[in-house]
Amino acid sequence: MKRNLEKDLEAFDRDGFRIFENVIDPDLIEEIRNALIKTENDNHIGFRDTKFEGKRTIRIYNLLAHGETFWKIPIHRAMLPFAEAVLDEELQLSSLSSITLCPGQEAQSLHADDQLLPVPKPHQPFNLNCVWAISDFTEENGATRIVPGSHKADGSPGYDLESDTIAAEMPSGSVVIWHGSLWHAGGANTTDERRYTIANYYCSGFFRPQENQQLGIPIDTAKRFPRRLQELCGYSVYKGLYGHVDNEDPITMLGEKSDREMTWQRGPQD
Repeated sequence: MKRNLEKDLEAFDRDGFRIFENVIDPDLIEEIRNALIKTENDNHIGFRDTKFEGKRTIRIYNLLAHGETFWKIPIHRAMLPFAEAVLDEELQLSSLSSITLCPGQEAQSLHADDQLLPVPKPHQPFNLNCVWAISDFTEENGATRIVPGSHKADGSPGYDLESDTIAAEMPSGSVVIWHGSLWHAGGANTTDERRYTIANYYCSGFFRPQENQQLGIPIDTAKRFPRRLQELCGYSVYKGLYGHVDNEDPITMLGEKSDREMTWQRGPQD
């Protein structure tokens, strides 16, 4: 089904989130699920040790360093154009991680992804979370709970605040995308099966990402990324200035040729 970008953006601005159903090919979903299980087993990754991360939850951070399957996610055509429209075309990948809710995982506290930023609210979207349903998202298995319209609140939710929420239920292969200020929380998994999720988190080009991509990803791995993924991981400059290395586009550090004009190289030269 062809989507109407303008209407999606209007709904996103109003509600602070948007669900895109059945936009990821089932073969890719299966590939991702298998890659997550292999990464978990190969690296002996177990449950997290904090209540917020979930003591019955398996989280894998820095996914781009764990195999080519994960490289396909940030540049996927179903989500990247929408993210570029909400933020800007010079956006960055803030983090790419997986969240696997196992049976018995309790509900998470309400929070906003940008609540640590010292910026008065409400404000334009600086961050955008694209959560991929690698399993069906149901109320019973812990589908993310959201507070529609809360991105327009003048603050973030306090710890253990109770508020009316709805479950972002959607079939496997769907994506829910939300404004960084939207109040949300992981649900409780009351089933006997795992709920697999990918959290693909973007930020504006002038923001510092959550994950340090340049240190977390070996440079030899980054050299093999598709060009657009290299740019999303910080091998780029914002407005021809922010992120430069000796007034050069950092893409050249990967052996690539820059197609950007640096700010200080524009205009009349002495």
